[in-house]
Amino acid sequence: MSHVKTISPERAVELMKQGAALIDIRDTHEYANENIPGARHYALSQIDASHPVRAGDTVLIYHCKSGGRTNANARRLAAASGKCDVYLLGRGIEAWKRAGLPTSASAGHAANDSRPQPGFLGRLSALFR
Repeated sequence: MSHVKTISPERAVELMKQGAALIDIRDTHEYANENIPGARHYALSQIDASHPVRAGDTVLIYHCKSGGRTNANARRLAAASGKCDVYLLGRGIEAWKRAGLPTSASAGHAANDSRPQPGFLGRLSALFR
């Protein structure tokens, strides 16, 4: 297991384009209210019982709301990640949104804020070009 590195949202997007998996460790209700499209949900409380690694995974990027939970649990997350390279999304989903990257929200909950998000589909499709 190598040192766990903290990365920017922009670097996370680059790694995701190359096949990295984004893992959301927030509680179920947080994930249901707002999440990053394509992120897998594994609540931190379940990480030890349900390993987030899937066949073919080589790089995992973990995120929470602001980076506190991922930083505090970096060793635990790395241990649950097998032989994968492990990264933490610095400042979590909050940094993702500040970078102008898209989030999904359940009905009745605004993603990012209450205003319509211009270019949402364009930003989302740009992630995987």
